[in-house]
Amino acid sequence: MPRRKEQFENGDICHVILRAIDDNLLFKNTDDYYRGIFSIYEFNNGNPVNIRRRRENRKKEKITEPRRARGSAGYVDNRDRLVDVLAFCFMPNHIHLLLKQTKDNGISKFMQKLGGGYGRYFNDKYKRKGHVFQDSYKLILIEDDKQLLTVAPYIFTNPIALIEPEFKEKGIRVHSSEEIIKFLEDYKWSSYQDYIGVKNFDSVTQRDFLLETIGGAQGCKDIVAGWISRKKDLGQFSNLYLE
Repeated sequence: MPRRKEQFENGDICHVILRAIDDNLLFKNTDDYYRGIFSIYEFNNGNPVNIRRRRENRKKEKITEPRRARGSAGYVDNRDRLVDVLAFCFMPNHIHLLLKQTKDNGISKFMQKLGGGYGRYFNDKYKRKGHVFQDSYKLILIEDDKQLLTVAPYIFTNPIALIEPEFKEKGIRVHSSEEIIKFLEDYKWSSYQDYIGVKNFDSVTQRDFLLETIGGAQGCKDIVAGWISRKKDLGQFSNLYLE
């Protein structure tokens, strides 16, 4: 069960990484990714969560993804949110989250629910026992806007490593910047699409605060493009990346 001892104040923003034990795969197929998205939505709730019942209710209402708090079938978001999920990115063996605490001990409670809930799903599905995640997730407190404007594009650009394995150390070497940007804009398992105005999993994240900070959808595109072009010069912020 992922755990940490730090206590944070409501309003604190943290970059969190949750990694599979021994760097095993967390997501083996598309269904696993969908379940992961479903989990960060459903377990962001101070109330008890019955996943089976919630999924059955959503199927009856013909809502198959946690896309909208209030959908066309009249689904109402009645969660007692523990955190604002400002941004996320799923990679095959780890998850990046940018969280803003909204309830006392909200970050630790959310991470405990998320780790335990997805871990049970994964073990049941793949007939395995034992830990799914490393015992303790990694976390760094974001202390100012400069750090926030650095960690946000870092999270959004994390999938580049799937097509440019040495991107974080050496920058882009094989693909053009245009190809990289297109890849990120098409990458489904991240909140980046919702930030640039392409509805994907838009009820999972609370985007107003970060959008205001980065200058809206165009500002988000600009900081991602700038990150890609200046990657080699950003080593001073390596302590925020948690890799």
